[in-house]
Amino acid sequence: MDAIAMVPLFKGLSDKQLGDLARNFPRRTYGSGETIFTEGAPAEGFYILLSGRLKIYKLSMEGREQILHIIEAGEPFAEVALFSETTFPAYAEAIRESEVMFFSRKAFQQLVRDDPSIIMNMLAILSQRLKYFTRLVEDLALKEVPQRLATYLIFLAEREVHEERYREGSPQVSLGISKGQLASLLGTIPETLSRITAKMAGRGLIEMQGRRISIIDRAALQALADGEQGL
Repeated sequence: MDAIAMVPLFKGLSDKQLGDLARNFPRRTYGSGETIFTEGAPAEGFYILLSGRLKIYKLSMEGREQILHIIEAGEPFAEVALFSETTFPAYAEAIRESEVMFFSRKAFQQLVRDDPSIIMNMLAILSQRLKYFTRLVEDLALKEVPQRLATYLIFLAEREVHEERYREGSPQVSLGISKGQLASLLGTIPETLSRITAKMAGRGLIEMQGRRISIIDRAALQALADGEQGL
């Protein structure tokens, strides 16, 4: 119930409503590497990630993976199933052990009838998701890899501040995913990504500590993201 209460979609629900959700909707745990759904499978409802981390991705004809989105705890995914009887447009896979809650289309419609505020929360989340994917398409089509990485690091830093995880000193961001997964998200390969992060570190923009990165020169990183300077 505590995990459900942290989900933005259910903001404003009473303890009784949260308890009903905890009791009445199925939950399942997936191990790292397990598939939640595949592209083309019937989409009969949507999911909320209660804990863990997932990736949403597409596969090219050659089998190359392009990560579209990293789903964090509290986020809904596969919302397309709410609005039409269709199939899933991508794959979903657990990056680490994850617990998800499933909502059938019919069950969610009943929730909305009981409390219409839920649909407003959903629209707000979908609006943010649309902005993210618009930026992703722009980044992949118009920006070079160094710009994409700089943009992503700034995005992570802003999220840390928004979620009140910011610490004094040089802002630190947690990648939370492997170098290969980050390369897939940015539309490149791990070797290229390694060269770029090494260059950024060499020029004093960032400092690497495993999967955590300290942003040393935020202004220079922003200038790189905006295309105002090269690497």
